[in-house]
Amino acid sequence: MVQGRGSADLVVVNMAAVLCLMVLAGHVHAATYTVGGSGGWTLNVDSWPKGKRFKAGDTLVFTYDPTIHNVVAVNRGGYSSCITPAGARVYKSGNDQIKLSKGQNFFICNVAEHCESGMKIAINAA
Repeated sequence: MVQGRGSADLVVVNMAAVLCLMVLAGHVHAATYTVGGSGGWTLNVDSWPKGKRFKAGDTLVFTYDPTIHNVVAVNRGGYSSCITPAGARVYKSGNDQIKLSKGQNFFICNVAEHCESGMKIAINAA
């Protein structure tokens, strides 16, 4: 049996589709962000998220001195009031890696006066 032109066209279309999927797959990996950049998780870091686009599944890395700071995942109320709600998860390793959930994500340092001094971030993950 002889293959016609239609079979060759189908092979080219299938190869192009596989190539497109491979290219797209490279763009769906989650990103990793170091909170505060080279300065790390510190006072006055609250504006660090501005201009960045976060997605659910991205990882935030909080680097800090654990003898003087921590990271607390809070709700909107805890973020606004700088008060740690009951049951909030407290991280204190100095190198915490936290995956973002879809929607709003809020983090503060609950050491006295740190949150009030801008050691808090609010991130909306698409």
